[in-house]
Amino acid sequence: MSDVTKIYIPLETTALSLGADEVAKAVFDESTDRDIELEMIRNGSRGLSWLEPLIEVETDKGRVAYGPVTPEQVKGLFEAGFLDGGDHALRLGLTEEIPYLKKQERLTFARVGLIDPLNLEDYRANGGLAGLEKALAMAPADIVREVTDSGLRGRGGAAFPAGIKWNTVLGAEADQKYITCNADEGDSGTFADRLLMEGDPFCLLEGMAIAGLAVGATKGYIYLRSEYPLCHEILNEALQVMRDAGYLGDNINGSGKAFDVEVRKGAGAYICGEETSMLESLEGKKGMVRAKPPLPALEGLFGKPTVVNNVITLASVPWILANGGKAYADFGMGRSRGTMTFQLAGNIRQGGLVEKAFGVTLRDLMEEFGGGTISGRPARAVQVGGPLGAYLPEHQFDLPMDYESFSAEGAMVGHGGIVVFDDTVDMAQQARFAFEFCVAESCGKCTPCRIGSVRGMETMDKVIRGEHAEQNLQLIEDLCEVMEDGSLCAMGGMTPYPVKSAIKYFPDDFRSPKTQAQ
Repeated sequence: MSDVTKIYIPLETTALSLGADEVAKAVFDESTDRDIELEMIRNGSRGLSWLEPLIEVETDKGRVAYGPVTPEQVKGLFEAGFLDGGDHALRLGLTEEIPYLKKQERLTFARVGLIDPLNLEDYRANGGLAGLEKALAMAPADIVREVTDSGLRGRGGAAFPAGIKWNTVLGAEADQKYITCNADEGDSGTFADRLLMEGDPFCLLEGMAIAGLAVGATKGYIYLRSEYPLCHEILNEALQVMRDAGYLGDNINGSGKAFDVEVRKGAGAYICGEETSMLESLEGKKGMVRAKPPLPALEGLFGKPTVVNNVITLASVPWILANGGKAYADFGMGRSRGTMTFQLAGNIRQGGLVEKAFGVTLRDLMEEFGGGTISGRPARAVQVGGPLGAYLPEHQFDLPMDYESFSAEGAMVGHGGIVVFDDTVDMAQQARFAFEFCVAESCGKCTPCRIGSVRGMETMDKVIRGEHAEQNLQLIEDLCEVMEDGSLCAMGGMTPYPVKSAIKYFPDDFRSPKTQAQ
């Protein structure tokens, strides 16, 4: 090992919000005062959000973690000999042995938190570019076959098989095709896309390049959530590094094949997470949902055949190409193959990201990884899949996390966001919020969503006030049916999921008169 100690401090939004820059400065100042030479690497986050800012020190036994660290504690860390892995109250042991990390199956997130996000050699040394280099020597149809064999499905919510979508674009005749990455991560309790883009941006770019080679697309766009300024900066730097190294551009790695990527900031609207609304926004128009057909795979961006996948879907592709579709399909259960990035949020003691094979239960994620509620009170309800996801009661916490099991219960895995509520939650207010959210975020194109959400909120207010609760609940049930069957997209079509589940599993909250809507 080098005589210069390597120290890792995250340059990631959660860690920064908790003082990572201040900790980094304190470490620099203290090492300068002590005349100690350090190599400080600003890595991505390991996803253990409750331990941020997390410092890792490279020792002869491996990387040792300390956290959460404040600037005031840095002097004490030096005095305890933390640069050699010394004992301290904040010492967590070897990073890879922390149970929260050790019990995961990290495929897509294998490098996040491990490497310098903008060091291409670091990326390559940890398995990066192997998938792209393999794909360059393959026929497009063979690349699509590997993705199909992997069982990879869209990780953005709809869970549509990626291989089928890619094969449709491959077979379409056109003078131009596009790869679009939906990075407009707007679901409540979700942050996996951001962690990936901030911690391993080359992985996403490699996945997009492989997708381009697979379907014959030469241009890609990342539609990035406008609230992610650090992602914007990191992605653009990563793009330039990839171009300079010859892995993006007119002649990828000397192959004669072309593919390049451009980052576009989103319009700040939740509805632009819907694929056709995103395409409208990319074209410079107001983000409004398109009627389907035609499908984006045949007539998408600028009317051309277009692959639309989200960040985690595309970032899963390099591992699949490098290791084979069958190796990826060996993880998971049933028709839910591979791994999923679950994000623990809400009333949870140990919030963060967990990558596990499909089949882990909701209870395992909440208790084994999350450590239960931070309030210490019993968990009463969990919303999975964002603001349009169903609320699940305690007796469903043992459901395996896979697409079919959740669908059978009127729920969805979605983007993997898990928001926990303890027994103080008022589920009538949560049902009202579902309508309120739809009022704010509907694009307004179709009547069931535009008007139904407003009427739903008004009617729910009457229920909360105790005005003819039974009749109004029946009215809400009828309204939900209209929204589900008549809405143009999932915004209106799925708003009834949280409403109906709240009424079904927590009926007492809707039949106790309240003085007013809060």
